[in-house]
Amino acid sequence: MTLVALWLLAGALVARQAAAVLSRPPGRRLVDLETWLGEHGVLHVSGPLYEGGTFTGTPFSGLVLKPLANAAEQVLGVVWTFGTLLLVVALGVVAVRALPGVAGRRARTIAVPVAVSLLVLSIPVRNTLHLGQTSILPVLLVLCGLPYAARSPRGAGAAVGVAAALQPTVLLFAPLLWALGRRRAAAVSGGVFAGCTATAWAAMPSDSWTYWVHHVAGAGLGAPADARANQSLHGLLLRLGATGPWEIALCVALAAVVAAVGLRRAVRYARDGQLLLAAALAGCVAVAVSPAAWQHQQLWILLAAVGRVGRRSGDRLVWPVFVVLVMTLDGTALVPHIAFLAPLGENAPLIAALLAACVLPFVPRASPLWDAPERSGPLARPNLLLELLLIRVGYWLYSLIRSLAPDGRERAEEHGRQILAIESALGVDVEHRLNHAVAGAGLLEDVMNAYYAGLHFLVPIVLLAVLYARRPVSYRWARTALSFTTLLGLVGFWLYPLAPPRLMPGLGYIDTAHGPQDFDDPDFGVLTGISNQYAAMPSLHVGWSLWCAVVVVRVTSNVWLRTLGVLYPVLTTVVVMGTANHYLLDAVGGAAVVVAGFGITRVWTRYGSVGRMAASAEEPAPVPPPTPTPTPTPGPVGAGAPGRAPGGAGERTVEETIDGAGGVRRVR
Repeated sequence: MTLVALWLLAGALVARQAAAVLSRPPGRRLVDLETWLGEHGVLHVSGPLYEGGTFTGTPFSGLVLKPLANAAEQVLGVVWTFGTLLLVVALGVVAVRALPGVAGRRARTIAVPVAVSLLVLSIPVRNTLHLGQTSILPVLLVLCGLPYAARSPRGAGAAVGVAAALQPTVLLFAPLLWALGRRRAAAVSGGVFAGCTATAWAAMPSDSWTYWVHHVAGAGLGAPADARANQSLHGLLLRLGATGPWEIALCVALAAVVAAVGLRRAVRYARDGQLLLAAALAGCVAVAVSPAAWQHQQLWILLAAVGRVGRRSGDRLVWPVFVVLVMTLDGTALVPHIAFLAPLGENAPLIAALLAACVLPFVPRASPLWDAPERSGPLARPNLLLELLLIRVGYWLYSLIRSLAPDGRERAEEHGRQILAIESALGVDVEHRLNHAVAGAGLLEDVMNAYYAGLHFLVPIVLLAVLYARRPVSYRWARTALSFTTLLGLVGFWLYPLAPPRLMPGLGYIDTAHGPQDFDDPDFGVLTGISNQYAAMPSLHVGWSLWCAVVVVRVTSNVWLRTLGVLYPVLTTVVVMGTANHYLLDAVGGAAVVVAGFGITRVWTRYGSVGRMAASAEEPAPVPPPTPTPTPTPGPVGAGAPGRAPGGAGERTVEETIDGAGGVRRVR
């Protein structure tokens, strides 16, 4: 069943990507491939390859594409797209076969659809499909040839040589083969690269001169070299403001260091039997030292996720999760919207490539940690980097989903009238009076506006930080409950778009933060411009504050802290109504998702993986059968009883484990 589900997922993703490409109108799909489009819809090369500045491939790749001139545009678009997807599937199969840690037919069968799904979701593959590029082929050729360099040096060398003719920086695999003792394969790869390049030069001398001499192996072709999509050292230096000859000198020096360190590490891991990781490291070097490493050429970085980093089992997830997120999401999703952190998001793929090639100490196969890392049990503190990364991406997804939730004005206002009718029938419609009391209170209005805008995020983050540092077991439980609460809140936003009081026309509510507004344009101002303003039911302001209260009451016995914890959701409820951002029933909805979130967490903890780990921690170690011991000989008066050692019946051991509600239980 698992295997079928994984293949269905992979098939759905492949079909989705094919539809995303083929549904685009001509001129917006296969953008680079359509460089050869003629007025009658057939491909042909008219004039120099690089005259328009849109073609960025090598002259040899242009020569290879010339036979396509006889194919009709529509047929070529379909064949090219599905051909590229078949190459992606083949790449997934080859990559899994090269994994040293995946043994057995069943394990490989399960790993293939996972690999294909990750490849299809990655930005390099999506970009390749959109542009109609050939960037999958060099990677596939290298991975097909590298494992057979010893048995078939000619075939392996030819594969690397052709790949380098399509993407010149792939020629770095020739020194890798040479250092591994595969000198014949290295020589063949260099010879095939030279032969392909010479053939293209003879067929298209002007284009070859433009590419290899005027543009120095393609530098300056396509988009500007300082564009964010160029994730090479050259692009990074240009974005940082370096220009002129000293920028070129610095780039060459840095590239030499990265190449020396990265290729040396690739040789080490290839000799260790990790050929896929070695290929990924050499590819990361190629990305970094290339004059221009565009998105469709960065697939090597995703392959580096196979490296194992860390001593604990929980630490092993940090690197692959980071790489997958970097290669599937925009860099802005990984870092907060803070000015000094922006370069980290803009250059995330290059940072990942440099970390893989030059920094991270991947676990060798000879290490006992390869198959048996130290256990990260339910009582251990989670990896901080992984937690921060997931929290950041989780909040980004929360903001994205909330902004995409249905926001039709008529439907949202109709739901607002329903809420007000229910509250009126129950006699709890207090929002209007409270809102007008706050709006005319001067300082109180300012305090409530600041409270609404700031504490919503600050208090939960601080509480999570304290739990992580002081109470790691409670942190796991509280973090899981908050995640389920937020997920349920997003479901509410989708199912029940609701206009808050301040966006209900004709009812006299006052937006204390912005004053009178245009009801036809609810998205305005600093606060209202960042999210869907009709995502009001349930109120996660109240929900998150109630989550804080529950956590504080559970983890501390301090009366003052408990009192503050209980008052926090009460004050928040007053604030969200006083500022006309929520109804009282929104607060009730927020409380409901918190209760449901903690309930799901209780079930998850008791019956999920954490519960099983905690249960295993409670199981006593097997007691060995008693062995006969000789009768002790009476010793001198005053001597201790022989045979007694520390840790006897008088000693007691204490172990901390997780109960079904996520709390801490003492096992003695």
